[in-house]
Amino acid sequence: MISRLAVSGYRSLRDLRLELGPLNLVTGANGSGKSSLYRALRLLADLAQGRVVASLAAEGGLSSTLWAGPEAFSRGMKTGTVPVQGTVRRQPVGLKLGFASPDYGYAIDLGLPKPSTSAFARDPEIKAESVWTGELLRRASCFAERRGPSVRLRDDRGVWRQAMTDLASADSMMTHCADPRQAPELLLLRERMAAWRFYDHLPTDRNAPSRRPQVGTFTPVLAHDGADLAAALQTIVEIGDRAGLRATLDDAFPGAALAIGGTDGYLEVELRQPGLLRPLKATELSDGTLRYLLLTAALLSPRPPALMILNEPETSLHPDLLAPLARLIGRAAERSQLVVVSHAPALVGALAAQPACRHLSLCKELGETVLPGTEPPTWAWPER
Repeated sequence: MISRLAVSGYRSLRDLRLELGPLNLVTGANGSGKSSLYRALRLLADLAQGRVVASLAAEGGLSSTLWAGPEAFSRGMKTGTVPVQGTVRRQPVGLKLGFASPDYGYAIDLGLPKPSTSAFARDPEIKAESVWTGELLRRASCFAERRGPSVRLRDDRGVWRQAMTDLASADSMMTHCADPRQAPELLLLRERMAAWRFYDHLPTDRNAPSRRPQVGTFTPVLAHDGADLAAALQTIVEIGDRAGLRATLDDAFPGAALAIGGTDGYLEVELRQPGLLRPLKATELSDGTLRYLLLTAALLSPRPPALMILNEPETSLHPDLLAPLARLIGRAAERSQLVVVSHAPALVGALAAQPACRHLSLCKELGETVLPGTEPPTWAWPER
């Protein structure tokens, strides 16, 4: 489980450090930085799959995502006695992302490239990376570090060896130096990050993939777009918590019964409801009913990921479904760490009342996202 998350220089997250628990509820007004926090987590997951540079390019490039304010606020700026203005920089410009758990921690520093005539001169460069044991980066706890193109690894005897000297600036050591024999910890951490699941506005429109029959294959984890919904639900029935699935649906839709139909290997969802003479297929379900089934398939996964992030799961749901959803999320948090971003007061209230929930209520101060009333955890970034 991630116990500490740190983001520096990304959009409104000038220097945000958070402590996380099993269930984390992120709230705040529009523009408070909830989406930036969600995107920062996605960037970390993309990094484990070698897509971080492409992901930043899709956001307009590194220069478009960097914190636009001063490097630090003086006391006068905070009190309003002097205007907010630029100051002499003490650190190089960079976007930093990191997290730590009781076993391993990881951090990356992405910076601006050197001036060049190349057509790709705006691509960000990975300046530094570190992987360490425990929650805080220290010299003694670090066992993998990258500075520029150079990567060093430390073995179990404490001896450093040179792993690479020419790693490309767009490539992470997480994808190019993870090895089951030479660096098994890197491989373990990379696979853990790559398995994180993000569910952001699962499509339920008329042309949504989840409404169409799909070739059924063993599906222990729902796809990000929910295209394999029928197969994911059938997998829960066969190898997962079948009783839990039945109870979850009865909690939301009393008296309803789920069935997975189809022909020639194609599977589709069917939901029988009280008073109807035939089951309704996915093409006939309301947006809210279909979305709840998608969330059910994700949260009851027989192969729960280490981290699951739900961005505004209340979209399209009737208010009567928010209490059952909160109960479902609470049960899922017993098997996976969850981060839930929500605007819905009913869902927020039901989740915040759960003992395991850590409520992160973000707000803006001078354009910077902050978490008031809390002391940020200790954190150290790798040196360039």
